Amino acid sequence: MQTNPMTKAGEQKIRLQIQFLKDSERPRITAMIAEARAHGDLKENAEYHAAKELQGLNEAKISALENQLKSAQIIDVTQFKNDGKVIFGSTVTLLNTDNDTKMTFQIVGENESNIDEQKLSFGSPLARAVIAKFTGDFIEVNTPNGIVEYEILNVDYSI
Repeated sequence: MQTNPMTKAGEQKIRLQIQFLKDSERPRITAMIAEARAHGDLKENAEYHAAKELQGLNEAKISALENQLKSAQIIDVTQFKNDGKVIFGSTVTLLNTDNDTKMTFQIVGENESNIDEQKLSFGSPLARAVIAKFTGDFIEVNTPNGIVEYEILNVDYSI
């Protein structure tokens, strides 16, 4: 089985999702099924069939999340000595040398990436360009608008 790197926070988020689906959604869906059964004939009972479909989707979500955890290699970046090197799980602040804009993001696993939360997959071109580099280094990233140069301003291991 292939392992997938995941941050400690990503693991916790998945565990909370599983707990919610098992402890809240399962009982809610079970109650929906029971109520629909009470209406009689199950053959033409749309509420019953919808609730059963919802139950199947919920169980599939639980299974998929549990499989993500089974294949996960949990990496707790806070356990490493911060020597300024960009590693998986670290939070990086870059300066675009062309327009002096700053950006900050955390390098995370594929399943954790979310640009709205400034979480960038380790497989993305930008993350690949900064991994193993150090604070103060300059990198070049090929973007759809051409090559962009960045300076690594800060590397944080606290998140």
